[in-house]
Amino acid sequence: MAFDTTAEIDEDRLSLLPAAIQKDVDAERIDGAVVLVAHNGEIVLHEAIGYADRAAGTPMQTNAVFWTASLVKHLSNTMLLRCVDRGDIAVTTQIREVIPEYATKGKNSTTVADLLLQRAGLPFAPNLPPEVLGNIQALTAAVCGMLPEREPGSTISYAATVAQSIMAEIVVRLDGQARDYREILAEQLLDPLKMVDTSLSARKSLAPRRVPVVVRDRRPGLLDAEILELLGNSTDEDFVVPAGAGLTTTSDYFRFTELFRREGEVDGIRLLSPALARYSIRSETGDEPNTMWSYAKGSRDWRTFPANLSLGFYVRGSGIFPHAFGQLASPTTYGGIGAGSNAFWVDPERNLTYVFLSTGLLEETRSWERHQRYSDLVHSAYID
Repeated sequence: MAFDTTAEIDEDRLSLLPAAIQKDVDAERIDGAVVLVAHNGEIVLHEAIGYADRAAGTPMQTNAVFWTASLVKHLSNTMLLRCVDRGDIAVTTQIREVIPEYATKGKNSTTVADLLLQRAGLPFAPNLPPEVLGNIQALTAAVCGMLPEREPGSTISYAATVAQSIMAEIVVRLDGQARDYREILAEQLLDPLKMVDTSLSARKSLAPRRVPVVVRDRRPGLLDAEILELLGNSTDEDFVVPAGAGLTTTSDYFRFTELFRREGEVDGIRLLSPALARYSIRSETGDEPNTMWSYAKGSRDWRTFPANLSLGFYVRGSGIFPHAFGQLASPTTYGGIGAGSNAFWVDPERNLTYVFLSTGLLEETRSWERHQRYSDLVHSAYID
């Protein structure tokens, strides 16, 4: 892989990023954040800004532990992609081949790719009790008995809590060793990447550095503020949601981003083939819109724009429309977002990486726009 060795990072321009975040903290839009920027895999900025807990006056620290929100989805996606890489399944494999009971009520044709690309027609947030939502096997059983809301494979329909649980159940069944998903995730991904501060559920050892989740912007959005705070502050070690729970730090999540930037290898350990790593960051959805943003047409008068989903991530693509990865991002930039809070991206053309974890959550469209501002400050600091 050819890395850019001539480009530089303008430190003065990059310093505008923490200054912009501090302004948002001072205006009480958010409480605090940790931001990390890397170039060619070398960290060039890693700062803690604002408060870990504004009410208590606790300053933010760079090793703070955050609720991941949807950033944990990309770990789940990667675990399923590893099954593809090993030849256990293909992206065209129908789910019923691994989970036979899934083949009910019009879901027979649903494929692995449908799950990864949010085309499985599953509900956004099913009305199920926490003990079901936080249990992979129980949630899988509930989904198997559901009618899809849309025909599988027909449209992009964001399933906020369920798709990754089905993925996790596929991983468990293919493993065949009577282990739970957390054990498999740790052995196959977290431990090799030395992600020592990442957990799929609450972990007592992380509690002293854990940042409370507070929603500052309580305008109506995708998810209810009370639900976000309940999920984000859960201390139940058995509450497992592979789609939107878990804990991590910026340093740990940066280790994960390196896996794809380096095409499947980190520190001499290969976890994905280069071919599969490259395949997973390629947009597969063309101009299809993501129905997740449909509500913004009414609430913000946003125009429809393409989802640009790959098998593992969001992809920036081309065009002028709101985007968390920035207007200045290369079209191949890929990454993810977390509800009202977190974001990460990798620009492979510039070998730039951005990881941002925060508390003091915003309404989703405002968070998306906030990351656009921050991201463009990073891109503008790149001098080639």
